[in-house]
Amino acid sequence: MPASLNGRGTNVLTLLLWEAEMSVAKDLLRTCVLVGAVTALYSQACAASHSDAPLQVQDPAANITDVYAFVSEPAGQKKLNIVANFNPQEDPGNGINFYKFADSVQYSIHIVKATGPADSVVFNDDPSITYNFRFSSEITNPNTAFVYGIGSQAGPVQQNSDATQNLIQTYKVEKLAPKQGGNPRKRVAADVTAGSCVVPPVNVGFKTTPKYYLTSQTLIQGAASEGSLDDYTRNAIFTLTDGSRVFCGQRDDGFYADTAGIFDLVNLTNPGRDSFAGFNVQTISLEIPIDQVVQSGDAPIVGVFVTTSRQKTNLFKGLKGNTLNQKKWVQVSRMGNPLFNEVFIAQGDKDRYNQDSPDHDAERYSTYAANPEIAGVLNLLLSTTFPASGRDDLVGFFIPDILKVDTSTAAVPLPGQGGFNRLTLFGGDTIFSPFQNKNIPSGWPNGRRLGDDVIDIGLTAVASGPTYAVITPVGDNVNNNDVLYNQVFPYAPTPDGGPTSSLHNSAETYP
Repeated sequence: MPASLNGRGTNVLTLLLWEAEMSVAKDLLRTCVLVGAVTALYSQACAASHSDAPLQVQDPAANITDVYAFVSEPAGQKKLNIVANFNPQEDPGNGINFYKFADSVQYSIHIVKATGPADSVVFNDDPSITYNFRFSSEITNPNTAFVYGIGSQAGPVQQNSDATQNLIQTYKVEKLAPKQGGNPRKRVAADVTAGSCVVPPVNVGFKTTPKYYLTSQTLIQGAASEGSLDDYTRNAIFTLTDGSRVFCGQRDDGFYADTAGIFDLVNLTNPGRDSFAGFNVQTISLEIPIDQVVQSGDAPIVGVFVTTSRQKTNLFKGLKGNTLNQKKWVQVSRMGNPLFNEVFIAQGDKDRYNQDSPDHDAERYSTYAANPEIAGVLNLLLSTTFPASGRDDLVGFFIPDILKVDTSTAAVPLPGQGGFNRLTLFGGDTIFSPFQNKNIPSGWPNGRRLGDDVIDIGLTAVASGPTYAVITPVGDNVNNNDVLYNQVFPYAPTPDGGPTSSLHNSAETYP
């Protein structure tokens, strides 16, 4: 049976290994039915992890909203891509001080290696590789009230760190990894930042940040080549000393779901309304050469999770955010799979989970997967008989709570490319794994791609397991994001601008 990181065999993911021969699933899931019961399934906000725990709601800058991990192969070189989003529901029109990464937060991406044969790989207790991101902000002209459009000069921001961009944010990347030839359990830290890595400006709007737009009302989106990216994004991609590439900046929130209708006593529509349309997040995208992650002889399956940390004590001084009396970093949030903390874990354990590590998941949190409360809610509201206990399939799915990625596959199809389906396996979107010698899902729960409909996939799994002999589709009728995803690094979509966001692009009328 699947278990935690600490030395016991795990079946990689019971749901990851769903057989691709489930042709009945492909037929049934051509359309996803609307089920009103979804309203009761969300304890805070029906989202991947936008509002997962009481304490985290009060610290948005350190709040992890989504984590993605998938295999790409640009120019014939296989890469592991990790995209992590933070600070949920950024209103693009929220000036005069716009959103940014917090200088007081450490943002960390962790990669866990696995050993063993395909049917019983074992994940290490601790991350093998960690990338830590720390940001610094500078106001170049403290004698003006404005942040964008007026710095040492006035006018539009034509390029990153322009004279009209008064707030300049930079960052450094620290990598923790085993030293070559040394003890694989002992990691050493190294600054892998090459030069100055700059965060591009947020999308204020067409007049202030025009390079995000084709026209005054049309965002540049859905880039199929790096040359098609907007100038700010393309010029904010940097190469680290280990050969990885990185981008940090504001992006459109690529998660989609109809939470507004769900909370209005199940006021759902068909088609559904994306409650995250028009909102932005802060994004870290990391593209890592596979040979930096998986060496010869390793099991080619890795686990990915993300944490944020704050220092135990900080005393702030001055405009530039200088700090004194800094203490050790304390973890305040973490995320691997979507939905787990948000939907499965009880209120009394949510904050504890955020401060915990995946090697404790089997001991402390597996009961929430094995005995899913949401299955019982479905049974109550729909008069169904979905198993609400003994769900070993969901334990294999969520425990340990890391995204498991099979890196032996070819590049997976992405939104806008042939073969992509938002329902992954349930939509017939599979890919061959040489390591497992079978077809597996191209997306979640084999890692997670931008565009994977994790709400519909997760609820359908709850309703259809543990045998999946009959597939019962469940969903919210929101089937796509409002902004097209990029098909190239950094993959996350172009950020919305204040005047052109769906939040602010029409005049309100009053009776």
